[in-house]
Amino acid sequence: MIKAIKQINKLLVKQFGIPPRAEKLPKPIDLLIATILSQNTNDTNSYKAYQNLRKKYPTWEDARKAKRVSIEKEIKIAGLGLQKSKAIKNLLTELHKKEKSYSLSRVTKATSKEAIEYLTKFNGIGVKTASCVLLFALDRDICPVDTHVHRTLNRIGLVKTKTPDKTFLEINENFPPKIAHSFHTNLIRLGREYCTPKNYKCGKCPLKSICKFEDKIINNNSVNSKKSFMLLDSV
Repeated sequence: MIKAIKQINKLLVKQFGIPPRAEKLPKPIDLLIATILSQNTNDTNSYKAYQNLRKKYPTWEDARKAKRVSIEKEIKIAGLGLQKSKAIKNLLTELHKKEKSYSLSRVTKATSKEAIEYLTKFNGIGVKTASCVLLFALDRDICPVDTHVHRTLNRIGLVKTKTPDKTFLEINENFPPKIAHSFHTNLIRLGREYCTPKNYKCGKCPLKSICKFEDKIINNNSVNSKKSFMLLDSV
């Protein structure tokens, strides 16, 4: 699998280039809350929600002391306001109670497995959200798996899994060093522009030579190449 991941990454980088990253890694707590906001919405709306939240509450202590409904009001543009505000309020409350800080220093010092186990104990935080913290805030060799990554890797034939969490376990058992960010980010772009849920554009896909998808549509060459920023690289 390591060889296949490297091959896929090489083809994606040839097509899309190496995705840019922020010069300074964000704080784990900032990235964690940004990822919660990014669930089931687009980058533009989740970014606005994060900016609204930080403008209203300059510190996470301010947000912890705020009423949940006030948090929901600030993040409503990202959708699922009730669910996300509960997750954020619970996270901040529990961290204050257990750790007396919001640094997530325990996660920074832990192994990737330990960090994911710790973070997923908080209500509203799943494996994908936890793994985003490891990749984007701690620069670990971990590839988060969302619906795009899960769909594309199954179509390509790298895995045969039923859920994103199972895909995550398979590909991250021994992930190649130094390419997780480009692999993850470019796969999302592939899933948005070429390997879409419907009306996929196999004819122009950069992975068509190695893809094992049985329902390839080679003659559909239309591609929407609009580039969007990655929220988690902008926190």
